[in-house]
Amino acid sequence: MSYSPQFLSGSEIRQKFLNFYAERQHKIMPSASLVPEDPTVLLTIAGMLQFKPIFLGQRPREVNRATTSQKCIRTNDIENVGRTARHHTFFEMLGNFSFGDYFKEQAIAWGWEISTEVFGLPPERLIVSVFKEDDEAFAIWRDQIGIPPHRIQRMGEEDNFWKSGPTGPCGPCSEIYYDFHPERGDDHIDLEDDSRFIEFYNLVFMQYNRDADGNLTPLQNQNIDTGMGLERMAQILQCVPNNYETDLIFPIIKTAADLAGIDYAKSDNKTKVSLKVIGDHLRAVVHLIADGVTASNVGRGYILRRLIRRVVRHGRLIGIRGEFTTQVAETAISLSQDVYPNTRERERVIKGELQREESRFLETLERGEKLLAELLEKQPEQISGQDAFVLYDTYGFPLELTQEIAEENGLTVDVEGFEAEMSAQRKRSQAAHETIDLTVQGSLDKLAEQIHPTAFLGYDFPDSEATVEAVLIAGKSVTEAVAGSEVQIVLDQTPFYGESGGQIGDRGYLTTSDVIVRVDDVKKDSDIFIHFGRVERGTLTAGITVNARIDRACRRRAQANHTATHLLQAALKLIVDPGISQAGSLVAFDRLRFDFNCPRALTTEELQQVENQVNSWIAEAHPATVTQMALEEAKNKGAIAMFGEKYAAVVRVVDYPGVSMELCGGTHVTNTAEIGLFKIVSETGIAAGIRRIEAVAGQSVLDYLNVRDTVVKELSDRLKAKPEELPERFTNLQAELKTTQKQLEAVKAELAIAQSDQLLSTAERVGDLPILVAELPGVDGESLKTAAERLQQKLGESAVVLGSVSDGKVSLVAAFSPVVIKDKKLQAGKFIGAIAKLCGGGGGGRPNLAQAGGRDPSKLPEALSTAKSQLIEALK
Repeated sequence: MSYSPQFLSGSEIRQKFLNFYAERQHKIMPSASLVPEDPTVLLTIAGMLQFKPIFLGQRPREVNRATTSQKCIRTNDIENVGRTARHHTFFEMLGNFSFGDYFKEQAIAWGWEISTEVFGLPPERLIVSVFKEDDEAFAIWRDQIGIPPHRIQRMGEEDNFWKSGPTGPCGPCSEIYYDFHPERGDDHIDLEDDSRFIEFYNLVFMQYNRDADGNLTPLQNQNIDTGMGLERMAQILQCVPNNYETDLIFPIIKTAADLAGIDYAKSDNKTKVSLKVIGDHLRAVVHLIADGVTASNVGRGYILRRLIRRVVRHGRLIGIRGEFTTQVAETAISLSQDVYPNTRERERVIKGELQREESRFLETLERGEKLLAELLEKQPEQISGQDAFVLYDTYGFPLELTQEIAEENGLTVDVEGFEAEMSAQRKRSQAAHETIDLTVQGSLDKLAEQIHPTAFLGYDFPDSEATVEAVLIAGKSVTEAVAGSEVQIVLDQTPFYGESGGQIGDRGYLTTSDVIVRVDDVKKDSDIFIHFGRVERGTLTAGITVNARIDRACRRRAQANHTATHLLQAALKLIVDPGISQAGSLVAFDRLRFDFNCPRALTTEELQQVENQVNSWIAEAHPATVTQMALEEAKNKGAIAMFGEKYAAVVRVVDYPGVSMELCGGTHVTNTAEIGLFKIVSETGIAAGIRRIEAVAGQSVLDYLNVRDTVVKELSDRLKAKPEELPERFTNLQAELKTTQKQLEAVKAELAIAQSDQLLSTAERVGDLPILVAELPGVDGESLKTAAERLQQKLGESAVVLGSVSDGKVSLVAAFSPVVIKDKKLQAGKFIGAIAKLCGGGGGGRPNLAQAGGRDPSKLPEALSTAKSQLIEALK
């Protein structure tokens, strides 16, 4: 049989691979999201990740064989993107998997067959590697496939042994390499030579379990996990020098090159690297946003923001000055939409996120680049951690971007110093955390063996009889609690809802003929409900039977707010973006709060439409259907699950048919009409890419409107205006205040000028040039700037430095004439920035006029004295 590689498009390679294994009884499975269910990784980094629970025995197999084309993202080698032939952040991994079915012999045979017969790779150009101790795989390649022994390389554990961690399933690997230069012969074959060899197919033979001592024992079910790099196979079959010039990526590169007005083929290597970075990163960005990731400064959001900013910076390096990412993204979407339709479905979201991030970065990039250029002009051995942090915190430069630019200029960055600055910032901004009563938890842990899970009756009954299983005071288990005691109580069964899923716990009472306990809160710890309250009468004793009764009015309020939260999410998906998902919630008796993923603020019109839609559903009186069903069945029916939440195999589904269906353990109204009314109170941003809506529903709407009505009446009385006249009255007051402020600023400037004119006589001469260094007490920064400019103009060719303390802050200004700048080589920006550091601050500006500030007023005299000395020395 003759073998000849054939030109295939990326799409054809993908489909031929999937068809090959589908014909061999493999089920074609869809690509998993780039946002994995696996909590141990931020992003989907391998084709096997969605099957990892099966390989680890955590989930039963649904099929014996599977095949996929899995989109993946890795950023550990991001600095090599564009510089090597085949490093990427985004790539597709073609894979075939066996779950306890076929093993080495069949996997190797099929791997060889698809490589040589389907893709037509000449056998004499293929070399394989095996784990050094895997004689079985070596023999299969040699005896059954017919590979000459000298073209089968034995390699060590680091290269050819797969493991999921220090313990658990593991096994040897065998890899297939393509030889671009067979003319170099078979002597001294080095598979690390990536100018000659490319690994395109990796076969993992999962056959052992490793224990804590490192011992290997055979698995009962042996598995196959493989990966063929789509981009690498495309490079081979399309006969191009690198993965970037395949039809999978090059159209994106060409779009960017056209926008820059350059020809990729005629470009130098540095320009090609920038174009490759843009091509690679735009693919990654499009798929990340399509899978629900939004830009932020943490986690996946940070990776997305970092990639977008690298794209923008490399765009500037090749001469693109305007916003361009959405145009290049259109090409990336077009290339992927047939296989991954969510990229086209989420086109508006993708382009909107790109436009916002690019615009935001461009606003600060120029200033940051200028500051970085000034740092580089000083020719330090390295960029300090403090300067790197200022670039990050003020100008949005990721540390990696600063390192990249520094490396281009032969410098390093003080990473330890940067981390120290970051740590200090985290401490300054750390928010208060909820305090957990560890003493209570510790006592419950001790009682866990005696306490059975609490049976929750609250879906059906507002009250019930219950046995007191345990009583705790100040975290300690007691047998009884007298009147006045603050207690935590565990019952065998309860109608009280325990705080979970964002809904707060019920209120109510526990009573007997002699005892009354007021319950203020209920928390759920695993399956144990802890009732927090106060003994108001009698003595509560462990083991007695009580009547547990919830406050029905509070429950009704919570139900209305919880159901309104579900309707709110449905309305946001319908009106704003179907990709919106919950990022947190609070359901209280008086209000509700809903956090959701969205990269922008909602418009006033959108908020009104959302509010109207929710009220419309309320008025339509949709009945609730609450059922228990298998988790997968619920998801298949379209039930919404909160991202990151862990669910049992059987879940509770709350469905308002045609409106909202969610997995939820909370309490809800039986009909939307019971809510009454819904009102949005506010919409704000709480983190990058996360918005928050606060609202009220039911009785709480009336409470909210009563408060607002009282406020409006009071303002109307004070301003002697009708409610409808209040907006105009406030507009007039604001205009009057603005005019007054301008007048005040003008008076301050005139006063500063008057004060400064008195300083003219104190100017000193250094050679032919007058200098003036002085303090103007109580003058603000703008007035100080005006005074410095005026003094410099009156003195002619001169140097003026003024300082002031106003409202506890230091202001400094330097004004230099052309002779000082050109002949004496002094620049106001650099000069005043260095002086400001003496006052614990910084700043800068133009060579002729610059401002700076400081935090330590006590250092101003020293700073001005230093400025004077330095001017005298420089102007001699």
